[in-house]
Amino acid sequence: MMDYTMQELMVVAGSREIRDDDVVFVGMRLPLLAFQLAKDTHAPHAIGIFENGILRDVPAGDALYTMGDTPNIEGAIWTTSMMDIMSLLQNGRVSLGFIGGAEVDRFGNLNTTYIGGRENVRVRLPGSGGGSDIASLSKRLVIIMNHEKRRFLRRVSYITSPGFGNGGNWRQRVGLRGRGPCAVITNKGILRFDLHTKEMVLDSVHPGVTVEEILENTGWHLRLASNIQETKPPTKTELRIIRKYDPRGFWTQGKRTFR
Repeated sequence: MMDYTMQELMVVAGSREIRDDDVVFVGMRLPLLAFQLAKDTHAPHAIGIFENGILRDVPAGDALYTMGDTPNIEGAIWTTSMMDIMSLLQNGRVSLGFIGGAEVDRFGNLNTTYIGGRENVRVRLPGSGGGSDIASLSKRLVIIMNHEKRRFLRRVSYITSPGFGNGGNWRQRVGLRGRGPCAVITNKGILRFDLHTKEMVLDSVHPGVTVEEILENTGWHLRLASNIQETKPPTKTELRIIRKYDPRGFWTQGKRTFR
């Protein structure tokens, strides 16, 4: 029997998207742990870059609460400016980016700017930061966020970071270099995108979660993969590494799931 939180499972799912030859735009929150985990397991040669100007080829030696924490600077192979880091995106060097948002729609477009849209603003959010650059220019994009009906909308009220726009070949038509989202990892399951329509499809359901629960928490008629899998739970080794880098459960605390 192993106990773990859904946040720990999301970290594991994120790490599994990282390949050994990836240059990863790591981002904040759970991706900080996902990169550390991948480096310590199946992707030792992956390179991590951070928006504040850090590039590193080894995991940080201690827990990270922000990308600017001292353990992330110590041992880095390059500490530079944000401009230099963002130029790696523009030069096509970033193979995988992680991003989150307040709202996401069926084509993977993200909103981190206005709830209600520009003409009917109910909540003003922080905005893009580097999110639009990551979504536009990374060769692959992984979205990580909680799965709630108010956040999974048929159409976001404002596109801060583009996914597949209106679907189909929209990215090619508007000239975006990156290939767009390849996965949406939530606290309920993993969603991917149809190769042709680019619409989100439920691919995997986390242990203890039902398809019906996911459908109830999605604001459109979500398509289902022909063979929906159960997400593989974390291994003992994966949990040990996650808890080494997050010993107080700062990012991964929550109700434990027993399997």
